[in-house]
Amino acid sequence: MTALPGETPGTGGTDTPQDAVSPPDEAGAQEPGAPGPEADAEAASDGAAEGVDPASTEAAEPDAGAEAEAASTEGATEAEASSADTEGASTDTDTEAASTDAASSAPELSEAQAELAAQRELRERIEQRKAAKAAPIAAGAGLSGTAADLLAAVRAVESGEKAGSAFFGQPAAPQAPRRPAPAATAPPPRTPAPQTVATRAPQAASPEALDGVRAVLVAGGAPEALTRPAVGALGEQAAELLRTDPWQLLAVPGVRPEQADGFARALLGADCGPDDGRRTAALVGWALERAALQGHTALDAEAVRAALAERAVSDPDAAVREAVEEGVALLFREGEDEEPEEDEAAEEGGLAPDADTAREPVRILLGLDRYALAEESLADGLARLVNACEKAADWAEAAAAAPSPSAAELIRTSAAAGLVAHSGGEAARAEPAALIAAARGLGLRAFGAAHSEDGRRRLAAATGDPDTAVTLAGLLSGAQGPGRDEDGALALDLLVVLDAPQLDVESAAVLVEALADGARLVLSGDPGVLGSAGAGRVFADVLAARTCPQVVSRTPDPGPIGELVSGIGIGELNQVDAPGREVVIVPVRDAGEAVHRTVQLVADSVPRAFAIPADETQVITVGHGGAAGTRVLNEALKQRLNPGPGRFGGFDPGDRVVHVPAPGRAVPGVVRSADAEGLHLDCGGVPVVVPQERVESSVRHGWALSAHQAAGMRWPAAVVVLPGDAAAGLSRPWVYTAFGRGERHLSVVHGVDQALPHAVAQVPAQERTTRLRPLLEALPTPDAAS
Repeated sequence: MTALPGETPGTGGTDTPQDAVSPPDEAGAQEPGAPGPEADAEAASDGAAEGVDPASTEAAEPDAGAEAEAASTEGATEAEASSADTEGASTDTDTEAASTDAASSAPELSEAQAELAAQRELRERIEQRKAAKAAPIAAGAGLSGTAADLLAAVRAVESGEKAGSAFFGQPAAPQAPRRPAPAATAPPPRTPAPQTVATRAPQAASPEALDGVRAVLVAGGAPEALTRPAVGALGEQAAELLRTDPWQLLAVPGVRPEQADGFARALLGADCGPDDGRRTAALVGWALERAALQGHTALDAEAVRAALAERAVSDPDAAVREAVEEGVALLFREGEDEEPEEDEAAEEGGLAPDADTAREPVRILLGLDRYALAEESLADGLARLVNACEKAADWAEAAAAAPSPSAAELIRTSAAAGLVAHSGGEAARAEPAALIAAARGLGLRAFGAAHSEDGRRRLAAATGDPDTAVTLAGLLSGAQGPGRDEDGALALDLLVVLDAPQLDVESAAVLVEALADGARLVLSGDPGVLGSAGAGRVFADVLAARTCPQVVSRTPDPGPIGELVSGIGIGELNQVDAPGREVVIVPVRDAGEAVHRTVQLVADSVPRAFAIPADETQVITVGHGGAAGTRVLNEALKQRLNPGPGRFGGFDPGDRVVHVPAPGRAVPGVVRSADAEGLHLDCGGVPVVVPQERVESSVRHGWALSAHQAAGMRWPAAVVVLPGDAAAGLSRPWVYTAFGRGERHLSVVHGVDQALPHAVAQVPAQERTTRLRPLLEALPTPDAAS
């Protein structure tokens, strides 16, 4: 059985990996094959998972014959996925092909592709801006701006290229003009939202390129099924790249190092070895890509060296240095430049620093350039917003009319700051809605962006004006919201981003870059929920850096569900008084009984007791594999609620599905019909057409979802399934997120015994390694809160 669209990369059946030290890659290591398209989309949907060391990998397999056989066996895909299903919670993080599909160019850009195109444009702009700065930086120097200028000047004098006097008396270069905020009196016409969103197939590769890659793959004993993914990942020159550097095959999502090793041996013979520079460079990039799938934007150099050592690299230090020199990875030093003047003063005064006052050791990080550029751009953009907005705005009258004290505080704080962080639970979402309404009353162009269509509808209901609410993807693509001004900036004065924990670093960088000087940004969300599907932890880093005012809501979530979830947020799993049976615990002995009781709850018990129809009840479970994962549950729920032959690529009209248009986005919908154009879905009232060739990779049944997929959405009723084999996948953020998805009713199918209270009390969120917090802390933001 292959994975389905939406599964966390490498979890092989759980939302949360089991082992934070050594992920059990062995489940599929013996017979790796071509990754299935369903696994690709499922990986893109769930995105980053909690609790795994992405650099932990198994040692390279020395048997070339076994690897070549594994790389050439297409049927091994089914064997590997089936093994992952059996274990229920394995942690292989090798698939990410949906991001390749989503990022490929298309004849007609869809919403998701427009968003990715904007990200590419941002990266080009960042690179041009960095190229304009003086003096190249030595690899690993970690310097930019003034520091880089000083270093270049010193080197020029030492080498004799320039005299020392050449650097004195020169006028400072004029600062590049800031982009002004557009006038509020003449907003541009809104871009109408399309009525139909068609997900087009990626632009077809040339037949010559496909034939060339296919021939190389066959010669190396790799499955022909990798032909199109290889061209998509490496471009039209993929065949030549693979001939000269077979380990470039690791750039294809789903390919494992032992497969690439077998492929290289078949092509190069005795000319390759474990310390081949091409191999070690590819392994460094692969380790960092795996880290990104787990949410990290950088990785400790020691973890990368350990991963290389496990892959039979004899000199990991030299391999890392070579990868940095070749530009495969960027090197950063954390804590290197802190307090040098104090050390010099101590030496001049005859005081030697003792062990207690000695500085912390320098931490060496490695990262991919795409995330490094995104974090640096985001930090600069946030500092720009903090310092550029009008601080003397008088919104006192609007604050006095606010519906709650917390809403009034948010309005007053936003009046005096360009960046505000607002945190609170579900009930606290009324406060950003009040801010948007107040700002609109003052004549400002204020909008709110939610993570999902469900969040957009709830925000629109809270503000009373549908035009104020958009999805973040719709805003960035131009399908929703105010559109852009003549300078390309979003035509707005205030933007509130709800569900901020779901914001990954690349999307955040694109968003902030699109805001004009003088615009205000409010990041609002619940810090207790699961993090973003993509790399980074933007909201958590902004909160930790304290570079802007923070407003903590004092509005509690109401009712028994709110009381239960609030306790979970502080590590306590309490019994709550639920006179209306708002919270029900259903004990089960095994996974089979868990599936049976889940179907019974959705089809009979909840509709009868609470008048909530089955299509408004969402099942949430720990992962996709296992005896009570989303695959098994969806199959059982379909047989009960909408039986049919699955004549449209496994789907029938009326099937609940989840569509994955881009990495990290899971959009619930319902199948309406199918024709030659593709599968027709209704996703929250928006018609979506998925072409036939994309159905298998981007659509799966959606009666049951993982908690990562359900984040940012709510339903009238939620049934959370906790079978016994899911115990290792539980954590406090997972339980907090899953239990908070039901508005009126929560049923917990409980088969994990004491693992549930243990997870709530003892298993916090897995930390992600990022650079955004130190970047924010180092920026000059005189108006930031201390």
